[in-house]
Amino acid sequence: MSRETSTLILSAADRETIERHLEAGYPDEACGVMIGREALTRTEVVRLVLADNAREDSRHNRYVIPPEAVLAAEKAARAEGLGVIGYFHSHPDHPARPSEFDREHAWPGLSYLIVSIRGGKSEDVRSWRLSDDRESFLEETLELI
Repeated sequence: MSRETSTLILSAADRETIERHLEAGYPDEACGVMIGREALTRTEVVRLVLADNAREDSRHNRYVIPPEAVLAAEKAARAEGLGVIGYFHSHPDHPARPSEFDREHAWPGLSYLIVSIRGGKSEDVRSWRLSDDRESFLEETLELI
């Protein structure tokens, strides 16, 4: 469900883990899965699954999480009474804004955390949700706990 205003709740430790993982992937895009729980307009990250970018080409501006990694994350989340609530990835030397490619491959109802990595260092972290009509992303509030 897309919402006009939504909040992604993330611990400071998880934010740091995401940033270090994505910096390590530079100059390629790096990625991972966010597992957590959703309630009304708030989505809370409970656990991260760091993933390797399995893309063979265009790794500098595209990523793919291996399907078996996504299935394993979904199975583990269900076993804990949680769900896959979204994905995170880097934009090497580009803004933390979704690209047209991101929009074409995203799903409504999930959070997409994007980190701008410039020169190998995290510069900006923002979260987005795809509108139900799939026409645009709406920025989420990012709340660190």
